[in-house]
Amino acid sequence: MLLVYTHKITPRVSYAFKHICTRILGIPVRFTTTIEEFIAHDSMKMSYTRQPLSNEIFVRSNDLLYEQGLSDIEIHVHDWEETKCFFTTSEKSSMPYDIFAAAFYLLSRYEEYLPHVKDDYGRFLASESLAFKHQFLHQPVIDIWAYKFKDILKMQFANYEFPIKTYTVQPVIDVPMAYYFKQKGLMRTIGGTVNDISGLKLRRLFQRYQSIFGFKRDPYDTFKWIINKQKQTNNKFIVFFLIGDYSTFDKNININKKRFVSLIKSVSDYCKVGLKASYFALDDIDILKKEKQKMESITNYPLEASRNSFSKLNLPESYRNLIELEVKQDFTMGYIGHSGFRAGTCTPFQFYDLDYEIQTPLQVNSFHCIDFTLLKRQSLLDKKQDLQQLIFEVKKVNGTFTPIFHNYSFSDDERWKGFRDLFSIVLDSSHAN
Repeated sequence: MLLVYTHKITPRVSYAFKHICTRILGIPVRFTTTIEEFIAHDSMKMSYTRQPLSNEIFVRSNDLLYEQGLSDIEIHVHDWEETKCFFTTSEKSSMPYDIFAAAFYLLSRYEEYLPHVKDDYGRFLASESLAFKHQFLHQPVIDIWAYKFKDILKMQFANYEFPIKTYTVQPVIDVPMAYYFKQKGLMRTIGGTVNDISGLKLRRLFQRYQSIFGFKRDPYDTFKWIINKQKQTNNKFIVFFLIGDYSTFDKNININKKRFVSLIKSVSDYCKVGLKASYFALDDIDILKKEKQKMESITNYPLEASRNSFSKLNLPESYRNLIELEVKQDFTMGYIGHSGFRAGTCTPFQFYDLDYEIQTPLQVNSFHCIDFTLLKRQSLLDKKQDLQQLIFEVKKVNGTFTPIFHNYSFSDDERWKGFRDLFSIVLDSSHAN
């Protein structure tokens, strides 16, 4: 156990230390404001305050972890060996940066509460982030900092047995539309047919009716392949189904269709099933509650994980709604247009509510890569290199790699050619040297 002496124990101090020490490094941590208790402690210890007590491991604390609410923080990002960091300390400090305050800034998504430009869907843009502007979005910097801190602890406490953490993979499959042609109902099928004919899309018209009459598999129906893949790996997939009402934004199959319900049930026999919250559920807890109850009635177990349509997050409201409905995990945190580490970490973390100044029970699983971002790359080789570089960054710190693929990215459509291989690379990485 690591004992930390500090002049004031705040929720922010506790939150930042527990993510770095306990979640990343596996070291239990406790805090004290009593000098006598600190001196008497005969195992690992450090001080996190303004001045060192003697010659112990000392990190000069930044004021951020002792404040409440938001303030206009001036941040200067510096190079630090192979990575970057901010919040410089002092010469007496064992580390040149206050990694705990810096980690809190990134994990709490402090910058997303400050004024910023949004995209057409109201999403926080990667280009607005500190990580993008200072070119460290591609690294799980908090985990890198944690291992630098571990090296310092090892030098001082050579006899302490540090836990060994291993690299893991958490594959996510998003299902905004289970079928492209089938199960759409008469009116949507007629509308699609008219569009095909008026646009002279005769090949698609032929494909539409081949799928509807069962002569050919629907192009989005890749679930047999997904289930077979799940059977071949120990990494449990999470499959997020959209079951909300049809709207301008959400166009999945009607949840009253027996075949759609049967599909969700069959997938849940092999994979973990989560809820893809509809666009209008993001701002309306009553709609979200209705969708949660529907999903639970289909799977017959409590809903644990959710993911928002269009990867849209309204902080802190989106997460507060999930907490109120007792959803344990969220997989929305990430960027659509850029791969990387939106919260600066590849270790799942708890949502910290900056308004209430509390760590919440909601676990945030930030995704690091989405198939649409890879699609931008010209060749399959480029896509593979991008994916393997991300995996390499996560493996270096024994983190959890969380990619997002869609059911249709495993289809035979030309634009998604090679994506089955990319998914296999992800799965194989968990048992490769």
